[in-house]
Amino acid sequence: YGGHQEHLQSFNLGSLLSMSHMKPRKRPPYDEGLDAENTPHELIQHWSPPRKQPRACVKGKENAFVIARRPRKNRDASAGLCWDSLPDELLLGIFSCLSLQDLLRTTRVCKRWHRLAMDESLWHSVDLVGKAQLDAELGQVLSAGVLRLRCPHACIGQPTFKNTGPLRVKHMDLSSCTIQTSVLEDILSRCRQLQSLSLEGLMLSDSILQSLAQNAELVRLNLCGCAGFSPDSLTELLQHSILLEELNVSWCDFSSQHVQAISNNIPSSVTQLNISGYRQNLTMEDVKKLVERCPNLTNWDLSDSVLVTTDAFPLLQQLLSLRHLALSRCYQIHPAALIDFEKFPKLQTLEVFGLIQDSYLPILSKGLPHIQINTQPFSSIARPTTATRKDRTLWGMPCWLVYKP
Repeated sequence: YGGHQEHLQSFNLGSLLSMSHMKPRKRPPYDEGLDAENTPHELIQHWSPPRKQPRACVKGKENAFVIARRPRKNRDASAGLCWDSLPDELLLGIFSCLSLQDLLRTTRVCKRWHRLAMDESLWHSVDLVGKAQLDAELGQVLSAGVLRLRCPHACIGQPTFKNTGPLRVKHMDLSSCTIQTSVLEDILSRCRQLQSLSLEGLMLSDSILQSLAQNAELVRLNLCGCAGFSPDSLTELLQHSILLEELNVSWCDFSSQHVQAISNNIPSSVTQLNISGYRQNLTMEDVKKLVERCPNLTNWDLSDSVLVTTDAFPLLQQLLSLRHLALSRCYQIHPAALIDFEKFPKLQTLEVFGLIQDSYLPILSKGLPHIQINTQPFSSIARPTTATRKDRTLWGMPCWLVYKP
């Protein structure tokens, strides 16, 4: 028994010594049912995770060749970047940096780019000054969902609209455009959200003013030099424009009934009013009604109203917020009476062109030191771009898409 025990001890010790020099066998990275010797090398590489292999040189031929794992090639930026893989949000951000002409070119690339290039977010504001002829383009711009449109002095043909739904435009300048009244009726009949509108010098109609009456948010309206509508349609427009703040109805083809329609129906929200150029049609009674209906006037142009006399001064004193007043060529006002404006401590500017000679202006300025006299020959009330500004803003708001001829 002792010899058998000694043999077991020697066997265990020898086995442990021999096992200590053996490396543990790794489990093959492929399925257990396959023989390692018959497995193709390509399958092993496919099943095994990629790992970095050390470089090995053939003995004696170090400079001949090197066996190493080929590094993974970096994709070329131009070849690997696919525009189709970019999300819509990123493409819209890129398109927002393009000019108007470049944005229009992108619409011809493919259907997806056409859809994105005509997105409403890109057509927020458009300035088409310099584009002499506008036909189908105007309808496309308006249908794209533009909010601010500036295209004065343009020749407008027949715009093409994609649908019959209302337009999103809120601020639009069509001053001095060459346009048929029927085309203008078609455009304005689609507008329901107008806040600022300039139709200076255009031939209008009762239908146009009825369409404007549907815009309950109208704040600024410039109808300077317009004609073609009746006092009844003007009354309807003023009665519906409860938020109106700036109104320019100077030098229109008005009769005394038109002027009375204004003085009897102008909303009390108006703070800036240009009603100049009516000579014999604007009476002192009209002035009294305007003071009563618009107690918050800050800027008032009564120029070229020959029936306005110094009796209007006590009425003007009731306007506690009055800052700018124009009485140019109101010939019933004697130049010596202008010194009475020292009773208007809050008045800042006074336009009296044609009433006083240049030699008398320094004397009047000395008597009214708190008032600037004859500094603005042209009124800026409700006009989209004032004469003193050289930029291309629209009622002080910029347009991002600008046409460059």
